[in-house]
Amino acid sequence: MEYRQLGRTDMKVSAISFGAWAIGGTWGPVRDEESMKSLHAAVDAGVNFVDTADVYGDGRSERLVARLRRERKGETIHVATKAGRRLPEQTPEGYSRENLNAWVDRSLKNLETDALDLLQLHCPHPKVYDMPEVFGSLDDMVAAGKIRHYGISVETVDEALRGIRNPGVKTVQIIFNMFRLKPAEEFFPAAREKQVGILARVPLASGLLTGKLSKTSTFAADDHRQFNREGQAFDKGETFSGVPFDVGLEAVEALRALVPSGATMAQLALRWIVMFDAVTCAIPGAKTPDQARDNTAAIDLPALDEAAMDAVRKVYDQHIREHVHGSW
Repeated sequence: MEYRQLGRTDMKVSAISFGAWAIGGTWGPVRDEESMKSLHAAVDAGVNFVDTADVYGDGRSERLVARLRRERKGETIHVATKAGRRLPEQTPEGYSRENLNAWVDRSLKNLETDALDLLQLHCPHPKVYDMPEVFGSLDDMVAAGKIRHYGISVETVDEALRGIRNPGVKTVQIIFNMFRLKPAEEFFPAAREKQVGILARVPLASGLLTGKLSKTSTFAADDHRQFNREGQAFDKGETFSGVPFDVGLEAVEALRALVPSGATMAQLALRWIVMFDAVTCAIPGAKTPDQARDNTAAIDLPALDEAAMDAVRKVYDQHIREHVHGSW
């Protein structure tokens, strides 16, 4: 495993880490014992960083991560969580000092810890990025020892750029994958200048970039890939990166020729992400131990050459750009 410095924090984290959304819910059926096996498989493969949120399964994901730390006592496992989506409706006023403290207190309890390694605002109302009082509340929580570092999870490049104007923001979690190239063009230079760590979320475009989906694929009723394709529940960009399903399938077929012998499409997609030195880590999810092991093995693939990187950009330009570039 390769480890990278997470911005201006004191953490060095695995370049392929673990995103714990799926083990919480809204990705179809999941069993806690299988989720624990997946978490352990990731740690066995060198993962030392897990990203979760208070709303993933209404705390279920956080509690599973706490159990992981108990069962791997003595090992360093950094945990990032997120807060803000417990609001019934996203409003700037919802990010009050009182609410922020209540959310953090709940996560501290779920994660069975005295201080959160990294707290991220969870895709808040866009106006929040321009509210210094919100970040002042986070600064006070750092001073009080409740959180060690804080960052933001964003939907758009514009939000990321506005968010890092706040000096306490040390990390940005943003959708970045073969179907979302805009961050590399318009955000990475600014993040590098400010030494902001980048967590690449939705790295496999909700499974499209595993190469395992087809026109006949079906999803459970409680899977966001079934109920949120048009943004019915939350931002459309969270599901298949905002790419129309059929378009995404066509783009995947165009990318298949780039998959190295003995590797998988998912491993190619993850290896492509960590080719960017501005990225600290990719955070793919895993519902099974095999998925966790396959994800981490991506780091062992040879570096992609310039021709392969150019080929990915051409597929993006030909199939994807018109559907996503102007929106996020």
